[in-house]
Amino acid sequence: MKLEGRIAIVTGGTGGIGRAVCDRFTAEGAKRVVVVDREEPRYPLLPGQEFRQGNVADPEFWSALVAELEGRFGSIDVLINNAGIIDHTPLHEVELDKWNEVIAVNQTAVMLGMRAVIPGMLKKGKGAIVNTSSIWGTVAVEGVASYHASKGAVRHLSKNAALTYAKRGIRVNSVHPGLIRTPIVDQQAEEKNAWVIAQTPMGHMGRPEDIAAGMLFLASDEAAFITGTELYIDGGYTAQ
Repeated sequence: MKLEGRIAIVTGGTGGIGRAVCDRFTAEGAKRVVVVDREEPRYPLLPGQEFRQGNVADPEFWSALVAELEGRFGSIDVLINNAGIIDHTPLHEVELDKWNEVIAVNQTAVMLGMRAVIPGMLKKGKGAIVNTSSIWGTVAVEGVASYHASKGAVRHLSKNAALTYAKRGIRVNSVHPGLIRTPIVDQQAEEKNAWVIAQTPMGHMGRPEDIAAGMLFLASDEAAFITGTELYIDGGYTAQ
């Protein structure tokens, strides 16, 4: 049991990668997995899981959530900043409202989540944070300007936090999924998905469970000497 007795928050937790992470954490002995999403789950939660509906880009949501959980459990052990949205618009056509929405969910929410849990982790002298970036937070394709900007920011913000808190017991890492079979990917044009698969050396999409396995490792004590790293789970996409 790699997470026995621990308290974890997982954003974007009701589907795709987030659900796989929640279920894997529960299977690995987490005492409580708090499933955060803007939409209610369409399936029964497992024992030890509880749902919180809210906007991860709202600082008041984070303040209330963390205060409640710390009041009940003492501290947060693991934070998985996984919530994310995508917009395929090229830069010269981006509407400011849509840009701000993507930045708010993909980038600002990551900062807010970390800002909320880190004080409690500092008091305990221990904590693990994993932020979901993307292969497109490191390498580029045409279009998706706001997504590139936000996921690139997550990559570097994770490194900043890792260095800032390395001597105080808090580890911060980023995970960079390739093309994974999720609801977001299912909504993309088939032509785009086929193109990404063609660029992926392993020649197929990954599964949410593949990402959950990597996040479990980084959240557990098996990764006790790992901080500030980027874990690419992408079928070889970024090795080229």
